[in-house]
Amino acid sequence: MDPAPPTSARRALFLDRDGTIIPDKHYLADPAGVELLPGVAAALGRARELGYALFLFTNQSGVARGYFTLDDVHRCNVRMEELIGLPAPLFTDICIATEGPDDPPLYRKPSPRFILESIARHGLDPQHCWMVGDREGDIDAGLNAKIHAVAVCTGKHDAAGWAAAGRPGVPVFPSLVEFVASLG
Repeated sequence: MDPAPPTSARRALFLDRDGTIIPDKHYLADPAGVELLPGVAAALGRARELGYALFLFTNQSGVARGYFTLDDVHRCNVRMEELIGLPAPLFTDICIATEGPDDPPLYRKPSPRFILESIARHGLDPQHCWMVGDREGDIDAGLNAKIHAVAVCTGKHDAAGWAAAGRPGVPVFPSLVEFVASLG
């Protein structure tokens, strides 16, 4: 087990949404379709008990593509937070990157911009910050920000897929649940 950070250290989890907290339903726009991956609510509660600030960092290119609106994304996020059921505010900050894959990336992962801005704005210690996600862009955003990155197998890749994805040294967990359990 890693030693606990000094009390002055601010630690955080930067969390992808689709495929990490909720199932990836490809361009989810209807809050009625939001459901949690098993154990996520308890895992997020445990992370908060351990002193981690939670940040939501989600690419939502469906906005740029005209598939749905930013309001639809907000409504899905509200429903997700209702299902999680932890005291508000659940997330210290939320970044919804609406750029499409062909747009100049400002916040779209693998851009580290949101992570770097959050570290500066909230006085976070990068040595105690993690980016958690199910896609290469999630992992690369964390690595580009020079924080820890962890891959989960609840979305795009299973363990074999992550092995083939070429992110050596990045820990792979079955889900967010097992990753958070490793923190305590």
